[in-house]
Amino acid sequence: MLALPVLVRDINNLSDARYCAGMGAQGLIFTLDANLPGAVEAATARELAGWVAGVDIIGEFGHVAGPEINRLVEECGLTGVLLRLDRARQAWPQGLAVPALVEVPAALLLNQAHYAAAVADLTAALPQGFAFFTSPPQPYPTDYAYWHSLARQAPLWLAAPTNPTEAADLAQQVHPAGLILMGGDEIKPGLRDFTELEAVFEALEEA
Repeated sequence: MLALPVLVRDINNLSDARYCAGMGAQGLIFTLDANLPGAVEAATARELAGWVAGVDIIGEFGHVAGPEINRLVEECGLTGVLLRLDRARQAWPQGLAVPALVEVPAALLLNQAHYAAAVADLTAALPQGFAFFTSPPQPYPTDYAYWHSLARQAPLWLAAPTNPTEAADLAQQVHPAGLILMGGDEIKPGLRDFTELEAVFEALEEA
């Protein structure tokens, strides 16, 4: 059993889907916005999701309107969405049927006033529920107390480092809502190197 929830992003093959589900991931994230790198067809996401059980299926979107997102929620059986939005260009999608993870720049989390304003903004804009997701500055900060304080103000997911020790430290000291790992491409159909992912999963089992 993992020490905290884990999602795996950029799922595009059956090897990743089955491996990550078997290792205890809470959910799999499929990029369903055709304008984003690594996007997969809705039919592909639906097919891969059909091979796993007991995991959340999440769709990743950029500038897509609420009704279109909800159509894909229904078509693919999504339990949540990951939003990659530039607020200077477009408002939040309206009327989402499922909770949202909102990817924000790390700089936002380093400014308490801006962070508090974002919490208030999203509480009003996404009443169905939201959480933040970010990749902290590299290297990861050693002031885990600050990141822990942020995680207590609103649900906060962090991109997991590929270093297993750092991933375990985040789980133990920041106590985020969860960590998000990155999937990868198969070497060829049915063949995938899981060395890095396996190391992080095992570290989180021991955290």
